[in-house]
Amino acid sequence: MKMKVAVVGSGIAGIASALRLRAKGYHVEVFEQNNYTGGKLHSFRRGDYRFDYGPSLFTMPQLVDELFGLYDMDPKSYFEYKRKSTICNYFWEDGQQFQVNADKSVFIKEASKTFNEPENNLSDYLKSTQTKYDLTSKLFLEKSLHKFSTYLSKGTLKAILNLGKLHLDNSLNDVNEKYFEHPKLVQLFNRFATYNGSSPYKTPGIMSMIPHLEMNYGAYIPKHGMHDISQSLTKLAKDVGIVFKLNQKVDEILYDDKKIRGIKIDQEEYNFDVVICNMDVYSAYKSLLKKATPPKKTLEQERSSSALIFYWGVNKKFKELDLHNILFTEDYKKEFDHLFNKKYFADDPTVYINITSKEVDDDAPKGCENWFVMVNAPTNCGQDWSAQTTYIREKVIAKINKCLGTKIENHIEIEHVETPETIESATASFQGSLYGTSSNDKFAAFLRHPNFSSKIKNLYFCGGSVHPGGGIPLCLLSAKIVSDLVPQA
Repeated sequence: MKMKVAVVGSGIAGIASALRLRAKGYHVEVFEQNNYTGGKLHSFRRGDYRFDYGPSLFTMPQLVDELFGLYDMDPKSYFEYKRKSTICNYFWEDGQQFQVNADKSVFIKEASKTFNEPENNLSDYLKSTQTKYDLTSKLFLEKSLHKFSTYLSKGTLKAILNLGKLHLDNSLNDVNEKYFEHPKLVQLFNRFATYNGSSPYKTPGIMSMIPHLEMNYGAYIPKHGMHDISQSLTKLAKDVGIVFKLNQKVDEILYDDKKIRGIKIDQEEYNFDVVICNMDVYSAYKSLLKKATPPKKTLEQERSSSALIFYWGVNKKFKELDLHNILFTEDYKKEFDHLFNKKYFADDPTVYINITSKEVDDDAPKGCENWFVMVNAPTNCGQDWSAQTTYIREKVIAKINKCLGTKIENHIEIEHVETPETIESATASFQGSLYGTSSNDKFAAFLRHPNFSSKIKNLYFCGGSVHPGGGIPLCLLSAKIVSDLVPQA
């Protein structure tokens, strides 16, 4: 009889873990409390518009392709995507605009000209981001930091010998100011701290490796939108015999004598040899592992930022916008001070606009666009989100109108809103944090919850709230780490 694995939660990491464990010979069942798979990576419709609910940036597609390769399947028979020639459009209220070309050499020339910055400063910076990634990816992103064997490698020794190049004792902002003189170029690269829900004024300079993932690997768009990532992998999982049980809320993870026994649903117990938890780790200890001793220091870590999102059906096309667009605040430091210290919005938020209908025709009616309009938000600590939403909506509209020279309020015909409170309720992400804990500490990578339990044998954790972090690539890597930890069936 095959060894049995239960995966609790069908976020992208849960599905990837299921696929990897099935390939190792296990019988795998995935339990999901919602009536759909994908976690934050799903979609919905309002009228004639389709919207991706959550993650909007797709990089490192090879991590998705790799899952199809486990079964010698052609990824293109399930899932297609294309590389964007433009990564992002940036706007400032003084009329300055800048388009980041996906060709690194073109970007360097155009950024140098636009911001009056020497080309060698830009090329040196991008080389340093690659160096950081090359030195640390095998250690920090692809292996468990909580296994002693991880540190017994040449790669670890090399990283230790080059600690000075990692800028652990400097903030991301400090590093960016060291390389660039123009404040707008500093701000552009500071934004990458938000990719893991952190502040550029607190997160360590090692996070400057993030631009490398975007500028060297590229930015992509799935043929049918972001939710096609999770849905294609779900289809593959079903085709290879993985069982999905939707509308099945797991009430408890069961264990005896410090070893996994199974799960409980509606007072019924189901036996499993291995359990992989894809739920936010804070919520998991509060609801599924009530009898276990929680890792206090880990759970007390500062949470990452959340989001306030307006999903707008816009009855007009804007040629100056692309798939990814940023309208910057005039005072970035003030914005992050409010997010992490004051726990409410500053009066001038940075606005991110994602428009998948630029690439996916069916996402909006002809002559229209589907706007995913997001501002970074503090975590849910009991704020009056109705009042905050009304307040910030006015600020967002004012910024859009000023940067784009329009009256966007006259073109919104469909609207749906998600707040940190509703995100927390829908995804069980503690306080609505998008990436679990923040990285506002140089030891944050080491403090994230490990991908395994040291107290309960055969219990593993994957997803954005555990090592190595949030975002689609890191969630997929967490599944790979779990797979490496679980023995062959």
